[in-house]
Amino acid sequence: MVVIRTLSATENAAQYEKDGYLVFPDILDADLMNEAKEHVQWLIDKNPDLRPEALHTNLIHNDPFWLRLVSDDRLLDIAESFIGPDIALFASHYICKPAFNGRPVLWHQDGSYWPLDPMNVVTLWLAVDDSTVENGCLRVIPGTHKLQLQEMQASFEMENVLGSEIEKKYVDESKAVDIVLKSGSVSIHHPNIIHGSKENLSPHRRCGLTIRYIPTSTIVTKESLNKIHLMRGNIVKHENIYLPLPAFDATVHMSFKGCESFGK
Repeated sequence: MVVIRTLSATENAAQYEKDGYLVFPDILDADLMNEAKEHVQWLIDKNPDLRPEALHTNLIHNDPFWLRLVSDDRLLDIAESFIGPDIALFASHYICKPAFNGRPVLWHQDGSYWPLDPMNVVTLWLAVDDSTVENGCLRVIPGTHKLQLQEMQASFEMENVLGSEIEKKYVDESKAVDIVLKSGSVSIHHPNIIHGSKENLSPHRRCGLTIRYIPTSTIVTKESLNKIHLMRGNIVKHENIYLPLPAFDATVHMSFKGCESFGK
């Protein structure tokens, strides 16, 4: 059974500590999600050399709509309840599985890939499209966030998004939970939890946006990834490189509600 948010922050924190994930339904409105769907297609058209599952963080820094989306106060309010008021965006990634041939994400732990010190980070997974069992929704194995981070193993036996997975001895798939979400709903998960998703063989696209928020006291230790954005609050430590928000340019960027004033 999927764990749905309660009205009590204390209860939410306790449930997250127990299971390593939570679900927050109906967070973002339909108008914004329609813009997000348009944005995904705009990115796909603009980057024909990339698989739709591979719209990565490197595309975000000069993308006003993407940064407007991940800086939405409704998302930051959720993040703040877990990592505090000083929030930076470490990374974000659209995993857009096209109909009929969307690739799976093999079982893994996010934190194993990340150069963060300390590993104080929370992932919000925003359903851009409705995310169902049929189209390859996110799956988690509750309680596995208590497992230490393991080194991921290269895996190319089947085409998959990450090209790697956790050793199979750590995976009890019988305990997996399907996170079924309507567009605009959000799940959060711990960096240590084992999770993944199946391929999309259905006639319906499945796009989700991962958003990795860190407190500004966490340091990105790999120079090539140390390009982040302040989302809320103050910079506590200055080892990170904080990039300015890009100003909207109609000749370069996708138009959206409020774009003219973004970044000013």
